[in-house]
Amino acid sequence: MEHKNLIAAIYLKNGMAVSGFDGGACIWNVEQLVRHYNDSGIDKLLIFDLSEGDEEHERNIHTIKDLSRKIEIPICAGGNINRLEDIKKLLYAGCKRVMLNGSKPVTVELAQEGCQRFGREKLAVTLENVDILFKHREIMEENVSEIVVLSEKLADTVGNVTDLPCVVAQNQLDVERWAGLLKKNQVRGIFGDCLNAPDTDVMGIKHQLAGEGIETKKLVSSLDFDAFKLNGDGLIPVIVQDYQTLEVLMLAYMDREAFENTLTTGKMTYYSRSRKKQWLKGGTSGHFQYVKSLTLDCDNDTILAKVSQVGAACHTGAPSCFFQELVKKEYTEKNPLKVLESVYGVIADRKVRPREGSYTNYLFEKGIDKILKKVGEEATEIVIAAKNPDAEEIKYEISDFLYHIMVLMVEKGVTWEDIAQELAQR
Repeated sequence: MEHKNLIAAIYLKNGMAVSGFDGGACIWNVEQLVRHYNDSGIDKLLIFDLSEGDEEHERNIHTIKDLSRKIEIPICAGGNINRLEDIKKLLYAGCKRVMLNGSKPVTVELAQEGCQRFGREKLAVTLENVDILFKHREIMEENVSEIVVLSEKLADTVGNVTDLPCVVAQNQLDVERWAGLLKKNQVRGIFGDCLNAPDTDVMGIKHQLAGEGIETKKLVSSLDFDAFKLNGDGLIPVIVQDYQTLEVLMLAYMDREAFENTLTTGKMTYYSRSRKKQWLKGGTSGHFQYVKSLTLDCDNDTILAKVSQVGAACHTGAPSCFFQELVKKEYTEKNPLKVLESVYGVIADRKVRPREGSYTNYLFEKGIDKILKKVGEEATEIVIAAKNPDAEEIKYEISDFLYHIMVLMVEKGVTWEDIAQELAQR
């Protein structure tokens, strides 16, 4: 059965999230908002650009590009799209699909041009009424892949006009009503004000929908708790890692109830051995841990949880509970990312705290033109070294090139995280 989607919508005004199409007051930090949606069970994000001029339009596109690098759920964006170039900019910003405004006369032509250039799957159309479908149904069906139904009143009628898949606005939470809509093959998902609210229990709604026979993307374990080997207290230990950095955050324990609550809510829930009761991590502090994956070890007696950590994992306020160094033997770090981050950190430190005789400080003092000259020279050295059958030479030249690239990155304020996010998006 096809998974149905619960969708959040963001309305952008001057790069900030506002309360709706009317462009009301800013409601929350937009980056925090999308990270919350990304973690809380939302399956897809609609972003509506409310800009009225080119300058604000460009600012909003820049915001969308930045947001798309920070989350895994797909983004579908639209608003102020008047030419093919606007479609291209949104797709290049990381959007999976671009929404054309069904109320604009230019949309018919844009749908045809956009489909020819980027493909039908990259285009959707928003509807406040069905005029464009009555007048240009065949063109729309040939050139767009989805309808975003903005009016609740149209939810039951669009299907009488076209077979195009759609997502429909439903501002009031009514699981029975939603289930009726989602049972239609044509309806892919629901969006609306109640799903936009940060305090909405999205995972809870998914489980209610499951009771109505609607399949959504929720957490389901491949093994029952009975398959786990528990310790003498009837618990299984859980090692918790940050899902992006892989830093070990903490160790805790689960009983059956905690494990099942974790799957139901999508938030890490443990059994407190000292308090002898369930413990929702972040329930008091707000420092929730959103589940990204749960993996069982070879002996079935330990769970590895990869999570998105809000705030600090440790009750002391430290990012990780493991910060008290007992013994340390010097060793050479071989993890590529850690090596690159370490060298980058040294270069960044030289820029802030110059050291006499430092070649890195010499480059910063000479400025961007000197840095770029060296980057070009080192790139040429790689080309020359690549013609040499000895692999050692090219290793040396690539290392030189990466060092100078990192000097350039520090100079321009670009981090390895920025680069990793850009590559992951591609």
